[in-house]
Parts: sequence; C-alpha cells; structure tokens
Amino acid sequence: MSESIIKAKSVSKIVSTNQEHLTILEKVNLEIKTGESVAIVGSSGAGKSTLMTLLAGLDTPTQGDIHLMQRTISKMNDEERAALRCDSVGFVFQSFLLVPSLSALENVTLPGLLKGERENTERAEMLLNSVGLANRIHHLPSQLSGGEQQRVALARAFMTEPDILFADEPTGNLDQHTAANIIELLFELNKQHGTTLVLVTHDSELASRCDRVLHMQAGLLEEK
Repeated sequence: MSESIIKAKSVSKIVSTNQEHLTILEKVNLEIKTGESVAIVGSSGAGKSTLMTLLAGLDTPTQGDIHLMQRTISKMNDEERAALRCDSVGFVFQSFLLVPSLSALENVTLPGLLKGERENTERAEMLLNSVGLANRIHHLPSQLSGGEQQRVALARAFMTEPDILFADEPTGNLDQHTAANIIELLFELNKQHGTTLVLVTHDSELASRCDRVLHMQAGLLEEK
C-alpha cells in the first residue's frame, strides 16, 4: 500500500476581525496517498480553496498539523515551506498566472530557472507539444486564447516533475470543449508522471474522474 503524501490532523483556520472570529475550517482530518487523485468539492465559501492553500503550505493553520512529503509543514517558517514547494509541488490556478512579458516557452521553463537549474527548453517544448501547443511556443499570453493559456499553465506545472499537483478550479474559465480537453490532459500527465492530484472544482465531470471526492460544507470535510 502506498504511503501518505499529505496528512491533515485536526486542522482549523480561524480569521479574526474587529467584531468577530470567523471559523473557515473546523477540525479537518485528511489523508492522501502517493499517486492518488482527489477532488475537493462544495459550494462557494465552503472553505475548499482555504484547505488547498493550507495543504500546499501557502498558509498556516490556526490549529492542527499538516504533513506534506512526510514533513510537518505547519511547523516550518515561510522560507522552509517555499523551498519544499519549489522542490515538490506544482500549481494550476483558475487565473493562469502566466508572466505577460514571457513567451509560452519561457513561462514553462521559468520554474526550473527559479530552482537554480539550467534552462531546459527541450523538456519545455516536449510538454508544450504534449498539450497541443507545438506551434504556439513563441507566443505571448496575450496572443493565446484562455484555453491555450491554461494549457501553458498545465505544462509549466509539470516542468519540474512535481510529486504533487494542486489545481484550483482548473476548468473554471473554460468552455465545455476546452475544459474536457484540459481534464484529459490532467489525468494523462498524472498517469505519465505518477503525480498526486488535489483538485478544487465545481466541475462534476472532473470530480468524477478522481479516485476520491471530498465534500466541504461550512468548513467541515466529509467523503462522498
């Protein structure tokens, strides 16, 4: 049996304002095995994206512990968490977050350069080819459609061969046909690389393709 790559133990997130304490997550327990694909679903404001940012080490919980790659990231400082993300984690966001002044090829090579590696244009071209953008590698994001930009973001996420890929509404801004293509690509790349997938989504087709579906409601987590 494969080992756990992500664990959350009694994780809560409470945000304080002048007037009140708002509980966004309450005593969440979660375990994800290496190579698993897991969808986190639920209505807007249920705490899905907050949970993902905590699991990825982009934020810290108010209470509880989070283990990523067998390390307790909830006890790490910002620099330690950033180093672990750089080594082991890929991200795909709904808003793509491509660098406007860089070509598709340069956007895909960027994560490797940020890790201090040599520019690997050969791998970047291979990934862009695998997402159907072989003829668009020198185009800027502004010259690409939304679907093409999302495919660049997907190629970029796999550039450093991450152990875990977190995707927040990866099909949210796309038409149905393009969304279906992105779903196929996600699972194809996941299969090729053995990457653990954690997806926050409203897309029922995307969720149904995952090994497990977790449902969030008012900060509480349950398995469907």
